[in-house]
Amino acid sequence: MLSRLQELRKEEETLLRVKAALHDQLTRLKVEELALQSMIRSGEENVTVSSSAVAEETQKTLGQMDNEAAINQTELHLSLQDHEEEEEEEEEESDS
Repeated sequence: MLSRLQELRKEEETLLRVKAALHDQLTRLKVEELALQSMIRSGEENVTVSSSAVAEETQKTLGQMDNEAAINQTELHLSLQDHEEEEEEEEEESDS
């Protein structure tokens, strides 16, 4: 019972890390969407800003997002083997 509780706590920690990683990714995607919308609007309005300045700004924004993505990437190792072993143990206990 205690090992099951510990396993559930580990699973909770893993899920919280996944949640944080997904939240970070969502934030990055929102920033990228805003940058793209800005580019589209500037193109539609025929703003006198040169295309090279817009491209430079976009590259800068995307570069920052790439750096942030590299920093925030979390490698997850989810093992089904341990979970399957636990299920087998529980089945053996219930059969007894």
